[in-house]
Amino acid sequence: MTNETTQQVPMTAEPQREHHWLQRLVGEWTYESEASMGPDQPAQKTTGTETVRPIGGIWIVCQGTSQMPDGSPASTILTVGYDPDKKRFVGTWIGSMMTHLWIYDGSLVGNVLTLDCEGPSMAGDGGTAKYQDIIELASDDHRIMRSRMFGDDGQAQVFMTAHYRRTG
Repeated sequence: MTNETTQQVPMTAEPQREHHWLQRLVGEWTYESEASMGPDQPAQKTTGTETVRPIGGIWIVCQGTSQMPDGSPASTILTVGYDPDKKRFVGTWIGSMMTHLWIYDGSLVGNVLTLDCEGPSMAGDGGTAKYQDIIELASDDHRIMRSRMFGDDGQAQVFMTAHYRRTG
């Protein structure tokens, strides 16, 4: 048996400026949202709560609860971090109302984090569409999230806007 020395790769990530920006979202929030799910449908208003917690100062996990328009409970989980090697934000979103895992790739400009993703088209044609979730930190106690979908013509249309207010 030989005594070999193995070099270990450091497993401690150093938080970057982008990680520090994400940590500003940590806390307890309430939100009000309004969503348009189609041209012939009235806007749906929802209220809910969200807890944002840090994971090692590198990631955030946002766990939300609300009610669907039919009164059934809804739960969501958003994860976001920053990958210094890619120089991009990365993350995921899941919700109890659908089976699709949304995978994010994004960038930060000022106080606006834009997360690109792809998912089922709202056109109901069985296809997919490109989406963006845009998180704007308006102040330390108020953030705005806008979700938009890109049509075949490349034009983006906002279909959901949510205002989050810090409660703790």
